[in-house]
Amino acid sequence: MDNIEYILEKIKKFRDDRDWMQFHDPKNMAVSIMIEAAELLEHFQWKTKDEVQEYIKANKEEISDEIADIAMYLFELANNLGIDLVQAMDKKLKKNETKYPIEKAKSKHTKYNKL
Repeated sequence: MDNIEYILEKIKKFRDDRDWMQFHDPKNMAVSIMIEAAELLEHFQWKTKDEVQEYIKANKEEISDEIADIAMYLFELANNLGIDLVQAMDKKLKKNETKYPIEKAKSKHTKYNKL
């Protein structure tokens, strides 16, 4: 069992031990991902680049918790929908390689349709 399968089994056990699958429909999982992403963003709101670096050093565990919440919801949502997350990411990276060829995109933050 690889690390992803291992953690996914732990996530599902945690959920199932509490009989929460009834609440984990796709809409509510997507909403939960957005809520947790907003909580992550709140850590960086209004801070300068230098302030962010200092804040990260002092609050790494809290930031880590928010990232973990997002990942757990995302992994569970993908699993609930029958999506192999690693395979989906690999496929999306291949699409992005086409959208953002190195010779056009290197060192640029321009959206693919403007390159």
